[in-house]
Amino acid sequence: MEIKIAIFEDNKLIREALQTIINGTPGFVCSGTFPNVNQVEADILFSRPDVVLMDIEMPGRTGIEATKIITEQFPEVKVLIQTVFNDSDKIFNALCAGASGYILKTDSPVKHLQAIEEVYNGGASMSSAIAQKVMQFFVRKNVILVQPEETDFELSAREKEILSLMVDGNNYRGIADKAFISYETVRTHVKHIYKKLHVASRSEAILKAKQQGLF
Repeated sequence: MEIKIAIFEDNKLIREALQTIINGTPGFVCSGTFPNVNQVEADILFSRPDVVLMDIEMPGRTGIEATKIITEQFPEVKVLIQTVFNDSDKIFNALCAGASGYILKTDSPVKHLQAIEEVYNGGASMSSAIAQKVMQFFVRKNVILVQPEETDFELSAREKEILSLMVDGNNYRGIADKAFISYETVRTHVKHIYKKLHVASRSEAILKAKQQGLF
C-alpha cells in the first residue's frame, strides 16, 4: 500500500523536487502539489493524502493556520511541517496546531521519507535538535505542562532504552538498528510506552520523559 502525500510549498523548485523524490520512491506517491494553503480544505478533499508536507511560511494563510484546519477537519490526515526556520516558537506553535512532526528543508531526502513514514505509522518525527528547541521554549517561557508525578510508570528496561533513543531523535528504523530489533517490534514497544506514559505522540512522550526526570 502506497503512502499518499500532498505537498504545500510556495517555492516551485522545492515543490517539484519533493514531488520527484516521492514519486520515484517505492511505497510513496504524491497525490497533489499546491503553492499555498488559501483553499486547503478543497485541496485536501481533492488530493486525499495520508500525510501532508506543510511549509510553515506561505503567502496568505500560514502553514500553522492550515495545520490547525487540517487536524480539526481531517483528523485522519497527518501533518509534517517543513521549514528553513529552526525557531522554537514556530516549532511549538506548529505542534500545538496539531502537527505530527517537524523537519527542516535542509534535511536530506532520506530523512524526509523517513519522517513521512514515521508520522504515517502514528509516530511523531522530530530530530534531537528540534526536540531541544521545544524544551528551550518551555524553559524560556517558564511553562509547566504537568506537575512532576511521584509515579512509577512501570517501563521495562527495553522500553526505557527505546524511549531514550526517541529522546535522542532516532526514528523507528534508527531505533530498530541501534536496539537490534525489528521495525515492527519498535512500533509495539512505542505503543506500550505511550500507554504507560498516558501520551499520544512522540513529542508528548519526549517532553514527559524530560519533565518527569526519567533520564
